[in-house]
Amino acid sequence: MLALGHGAGGGVEARDLQALAAALPHEGVAVALVEQPWRVAGRKVAPAPKALDEAWRALWPALAGPGLPVVAGGRSAGARVACRTAAELGAVAVLALSFPLHPPGRPEKSRADELAGTGLPVLVVQGGRDPFGRPEEFPPGTAPVEVPGGDHGFAVPKKAGTTQEEALSVITDTVGTWLRGLGEGI
Repeated sequence: MLALGHGAGGGVEARDLQALAAALPHEGVAVALVEQPWRVAGRKVAPAPKALDEAWRALWPALAGPGLPVVAGGRSAGARVACRTAAELGAVAVLALSFPLHPPGRPEKSRADELAGTGLPVLVVQGGRDPFGRPEEFPPGTAPVEVPGGDHGFAVPKKAGTTQEEALSVITDTVGTWLRGLGEGI
């Protein structure tokens, strides 16, 4: 199973989360899109990271049944939550979509330690134009798979050499291949 949380600026309707939820079940991977309680309550602003982590921990027992391997994942803030909590919750790996390596224009405020500190296999998928961290900014060992022309939401401009459909295929194909490489039963 792949459990995916959303970012601080949106919900589970994000294009990358929806694309994975549509594609991966055809490959035998169950996908759970997890809406954080603050969104369910209708709030527009995410709480502090500690509260996001607590909510994810509270939801985890409903996702991880006995003997069921779960990959923790998310986009943006959801990816950070997955990285910070995956090992303690017993996840087998982490999927980080649009990982916010640093605030836009603030590369000195790196969050690379969250990626490196999981102690688990990690796949990072990042837009080539992501202001929160372009692929070439990631340190060795955390190098992401690039979605050419993609921004933080994996949107690609019309003038890009990649269509929106192709960009989403990069994500779904890459994640599907990686999950198969992790082993059966995911």
